[in-house]
Amino acid sequence: MSHAANIQALALDRSARASLKRQTPQCVWFTGLSGSGKSTIAQSLEQQLHAQGRHTYLLDGDRVRLGLSRDLGFADAHRAENIRRVAEVARLMLDAGLIVLVALISPYRAERQRARDLFGAGEFLEVFVDTPLALCEQRDPKGLYAKARRGELKNFTGIDSPYEAPLAPDVHLKTSATDAKTLAEQLMPRLRW
Repeated sequence: MSHAANIQALALDRSARASLKRQTPQCVWFTGLSGSGKSTIAQSLEQQLHAQGRHTYLLDGDRVRLGLSRDLGFADAHRAENIRRVAEVARLMLDAGLIVLVALISPYRAERQRARDLFGAGEFLEVFVDTPLALCEQRDPKGLYAKARRGELKNFTGIDSPYEAPLAPDVHLKTSATDAKTLAEQLMPRLRW
């Protein structure tokens, strides 16, 4: 008998919790290079949703690495485990009736697909925050690209570790000429109500 077979059914389910919140739970998964603007756009979207009275939570890669995934490094297996953990937490938050925003580099298509597979039809929105590497390096808010170029950081996405851009993201945002607030506003109609 599997472990899952031993789990007791919940008296309240996702639809009951979502009904109380008067919203449709969903996961908006932002992917892109470091410095692409994922977290900034996600924060702006969260503020707009909050202003509408929506119940949200933002799972940001930097914050997750301080707690839930502080035991992980940046080798491929560790990245995969980080994404698995975040996706599982996001799924639990959907069960609580929340709109969950995830901002992670999540560099590999297969890992993003595994995250998507945890959700039902229409519950997962992949948002590709498409920013050229040169612009990400120019922004470099934490100085990480400079450290990676000097060899002080190993397995840094875009430098010595690959990033597999989504082939068919649900939403494709180009940040070169548009600010985060406007991009977040453009995302609003794509959410399920």
